[in-house]
Amino acid sequence: MSEFRFVRMGFGADMVDYQVAWDEQRRVHAARFADEVPDTCLMLEHPPVYTAGRRTAPEERPLDGTPVIDVDRGGKITWHGPGQLVGYPIQKLPRPVDVVAHLRRLEDAMIAVCAEFGIEAARVEGRAGVWVLGDPIEERTQLGGLSLDFNPRLSSEDEEFDHRLVGPEYAPSNAGQRHEDRKICAMGIRVAKGVTMHGFALNVNPDTSNFDKIIPCGIRDAGVTSLSYELGREVTMEEVLPTAERHLQAVLGNAGLKPRAIEKASV
Repeated sequence: MSEFRFVRMGFGADMVDYQVAWDEQRRVHAARFADEVPDTCLMLEHPPVYTAGRRTAPEERPLDGTPVIDVDRGGKITWHGPGQLVGYPIQKLPRPVDVVAHLRRLEDAMIAVCAEFGIEAARVEGRAGVWVLGDPIEERTQLGGLSLDFNPRLSSEDEEFDHRLVGPEYAPSNAGQRHEDRKICAMGIRVAKGVTMHGFALNVNPDTSNFDKIIPCGIRDAGVTSLSYELGREVTMEEVLPTAERHLQAVLGNAGLKPRAIEKASV
């Protein structure tokens, strides 16, 4: 078991510019690779910013030319801003390096955080991050009296559905009202020289309409949510931060960082 520390870089009036945090990630990453510092998780809040991972498609970016920072993590485009708890675990992984195992540990921690606040969250197969699952399609309440037959989001003939072109009732921030799957914690990571970078963004109490300008994480048939929306009350960063650190410590600091056990297919 190795030492694991948290560094609170800044929240609220002291929130940290994305470029500043990115530079600090790279500095700590180099120091961790050289064994000059222990495993470290930077915890912070960003001013409003859109960031695009390596797999972001041009059509998923804002249509109005809003600036986007291209970064070296996996995943696609997302938004960071006030009311969102961002964590960047910079951790040396055992060999053989298992990137997915690291991602699963982060998901486990955030699922536990949600559970402590009374929210049932889960993974969705093939989609990174932590989700609040919606109702089955046939049970979903329609907005504005719309019939399922006229809901463009559910049309099998429109695989390129774009909420930005059909009205706010189909926006990602309204997914809870539509009873659809909605992401409460986004994740995007990178592993270089066996050391992790980037991490998670847990929606505590942000203005989720900021996601409506983009195709969040490249996903067109689901939306976004927050702890505050799901609980129907204002959840503060002060409430969530120590809880998140405790669960991250449990899965990243106290657990053996083993690769996944993969069963071999019988011949």
